[in-house]
Amino acid sequence: MFVRSVNPPESPGTSPLELVFVGNRLLVMENGRETTLFDVKLEAGEETARLLHLGSLDGRPCYVRELRRADFPISNDSPAWTGSATGAGATAPQIVLRDLRSLMGALDDELLKIAGFASQLLDWDRNHQFCGRCGAPTVSSATERARSCPTCKLTFYPRISPAIIVGVHREGRILLAHNRRHRGPRPLYSVLAGFVEPGESLEDCVRREVAEEVAIELGEIRYFGSQPWPFPDSLMVGFTAEYRSGEIQVDGVEIVEADWFTRESLPPVPPHGTIARRIIDSLVSGTS
Repeated sequence: MFVRSVNPPESPGTSPLELVFVGNRLLVMENGRETTLFDVKLEAGEETARLLHLGSLDGRPCYVRELRRADFPISNDSPAWTGSATGAGATAPQIVLRDLRSLMGALDDELLKIAGFASQLLDWDRNHQFCGRCGAPTVSSATERARSCPTCKLTFYPRISPAIIVGVHREGRILLAHNRRHRGPRPLYSVLAGFVEPGESLEDCVRREVAEEVAIELGEIRYFGSQPWPFPDSLMVGFTAEYRSGEIQVDGVEIVEADWFTRESLPPVPPHGTIARRIIDSLVSGTS
């Protein structure tokens, strides 16, 4: 069980677990189909840009370390290589940097959540080294997760940007759209999503985003679930909604294609581990 905390324990009983990042990529060890954290404590040095305490996992202190460069020397003789594959045809483990999106479904779910939390904290700490009001350097708080300005006393907390994601259904079909941002050999289709604007409720945002992107009017809206989305600091709040009226007209800016799909005619959709896929699977199976 992971427990968040601001300050590290004074006398830890076990060796710490460090999540090591370079930019927004996490250092992991791949051994065949198995992906695990690179579980080796590094010494603080000029390669370290920042080191933040996260909390504890099953009583083990957890930290996130950001390295300044990707070519930090890592020895294959490190403890992380204990138990590596041997024998004819065996493949040695590889230490690689991976984007968190690519680790969905590959890394343990709890570790992936901790990695998302760590990534968001790094991004926040990196972007608030100086006060946005007066420009003075900020300092970390000793009592809460915050950075404050000693000059003008302004305090900066980790920011969460709420976004909605909604699956629209109509007579056994689901509305899926291809976003211009999704690139690849085959177009990826997903449910609609967008950021909540100031002064807007989540339900208002659902109706506005769907109207703006595909010109559809919605009927009843139901809450589905949520998922932290550390790209870089979102919280995805999921809904399902009934179609009421209108014909699909894509905005041509974000959405380039959209249509109604049955369970048997689904195009390429987001991978397992995403709330988008959970919504799609729930609607096409009739369980939502």
